[in-house]
Amino acid sequence: MQPLIDNARTFGQRPEEFARLAEGQSPEVLFITCSDSRVVPALITGARPGELFELRTAGNIVPPYASERPTGEAATIEYAVEVLGVRDIVVCGHSHCGAVGALVRGDDLDAVPAVRDWLAHATPRPAGAAEDPEVAEGVQSHVLTQLLRLRSYPCVERRVAQGLLGLHGWYYEVHTGAVRSHRPHTDAFEAL
Repeated sequence: MQPLIDNARTFGQRPEEFARLAEGQSPEVLFITCSDSRVVPALITGARPGELFELRTAGNIVPPYASERPTGEAATIEYAVEVLGVRDIVVCGHSHCGAVGALVRGDDLDAVPAVRDWLAHATPRPAGAAEDPEVAEGVQSHVLTQLLRLRSYPCVERRVAQGLLGLHGWYYEVHTGAVRSHRPHTDAFEAL
C-alpha cells in the first residue's frame, strides 16, 4: 500500500497538468472490462485522463437491461451514450479470467453467493475448454455475448441504428500484452 500512497502524494503536485479536467469530460469511448487488477485500460490504450469512460465489472458482464430495476452498470452505459455521446463502446475480455474460467469449468461458487449470483448474468454459459488456463475461447465467446447484451439497451440500439455508435469486442492477453479485436467478416479475434 505504501508505494500507492507515495505516488498519490506526488501525483497532485502537478496541478497545471490537470486544470483543464475541471472543465468537464468528453470521452469518445466507453471501455467495459473486467475488474481484474491485471487489466488497466489506460495502460492498454495509452489514454490520458478524460479520454476513456470506464465500466469495470467482474467478468466484464453487461447485465440484462431492465428499466424497472436499473443497475449501476445500466446507468453508466446510459450516461456514456446519452449524456457524454461516446462514439464507440469496447467490451474487453482478457486471458486467465477467473470469472469466465469459473463459468467454463462450472465451478461451485456457493461459498461466494454474491459472485455466483452476479455471474449468473453471464448466460449463456461461455463455451471453451475447461482445461485451458487462458480460457481464450470462453472469454472470446463471452465478449460476443456481452456485445449482444449491449444491443438490448434502448439507447445503444438506437445509436447503433443511427450509425452514431460502434461496438467493438477485444481480447487482451495478460501474459503477452497483445490485443485482438473481433472481426465480424471473419468471426475471429485478430491482432489490432
